Amino acid sequence: MCNKDIITLAIVDDHPMILEGLKSLFQGYSKYQIFLFTRGEAILDFINENRVDVVLLDIILNDGNGLDFCKSIKQKSKDTVVLGISNQEERSIIFRFLENGGNGYILKNADSKEIVDCVERAIVGELALSKKVQEIMLTQLSHSLELPRLTKREKQVLQAVSNGHTSAEIADMLFISVITVETHRRNLLQKFKAKNMFELVKIATENKLI
Repeated sequence: MCNKDIITLAIVDDHPMILEGLKSLFQGYSKYQIFLFTRGEAILDFINENRVDVVLLDIILNDGNGLDFCKSIKQKSKDTVVLGISNQEERSIIFRFLENGGNGYILKNADSKEIVDCVERAIVGELALSKKVQEIMLTQLSHSLELPRLTKREKQVLQAVSNGHTSAEIADMLFISVITVETHRRNLLQKFKAKNMFELVKIATENKLI
């Protein structure tokens, strides 16, 4: 792949500012041909008809979970390099992304040079982790439960779940789609290593997170 003159780069994120920022960053390098997508299903459809060398993939998308989309992309095109780019810092999520075939993981607070460097490393076959992700991965898990960091939205969803609201009700309350709520619920289960929502709420309550 590294011998090609042009590298096809697909960026998948449902935040226009993130898309435009990453597009502007990589437009500074003439070898990248850039395509932007706001939905995971759209990149899957695109890959059916086009060669894609690199995908920068957000983890939480309006139409589903980036962890699952990573796996689907790899099933369709095993040679496509897939890098997670996200605010999600949990080791369990990073591990699962890599287990699903991801070639690396970048936190969105990484600087421009680090993002480009990670893409360049992944293209030549290296596992590309941003510096902060490397630190997270090297952190030894304690024997006690490692309480996850939650985003503001995840806290809102967790609180709503603990109050007995359904996904549809939570979607209406937070002005987001039911699919997005379900994605947050799956990520919360993954973060807390809980088997179901009852166990999740129990763990969160015991640790005074709600």
